Amino acid sequence: MEELQERLNGLGYTVTGIDGVFGEQTLHAVVAFQKVSGLARDGVVGPATRGALERASVPAPRSRAGGLHVEIDIPRQVMYFVQGGEVTDVFDVSTGSGETYEVDGEVGVANTPTGEYAVERKIDGLRASALGTLYRPAYFVGGYAVHGSPSVPPYPASHGCVRVTNRVMDLIYERLAIGTPVLIYG
Repeated sequence: MEELQERLNGLGYTVTGIDGVFGEQTLHAVVAFQKVSGLARDGVVGPATRGALERASVPAPRSRAGGLHVEIDIPRQVMYFVQGGEVTDVFDVSTGSGETYEVDGEVGVANTPTGEYAVERKIDGLRASALGTLYRPAYFVGGYAVHGSPSVPPYPASHGCVRVTNRVMDLIYERLAIGTPVLIYG
């Protein structure tokens, strides 16, 4: 198990504290790897995933701009941290489901906006909204944020925000400084 965790880390699928335990963090790293590799998003390290891990390389970012920026790949449902044109971290995310929803008599469509943004504001705590509770949100446009959630399924399920696990949000919160560029594509 430690070998799996080390291999995932070497490819950018962040697992902190290599401990040989297939816990939540390792599960989400495996799912992120499966998403990028075009495999079934089941979190199981079976023959197809093992084979892909053996021949994999660190994914390439869409933008090779200098400095730090974040990329959200909506079709793959992953987030890349990119430093100096190289992917340093890959995280499992869940973005907008595309479904309609109603809040306070207003109907909306749960889409994650695409484009080039930057982190505008952050809340270091919980933010209760009409659409749910956001853990340590980092807003990139209007009410849309990268935020922690106890539910990060391997498919689009949010109202438009970019969900990561609460543990991942704790890892990235400080790195998502005000002004950090956020590129969202799909």
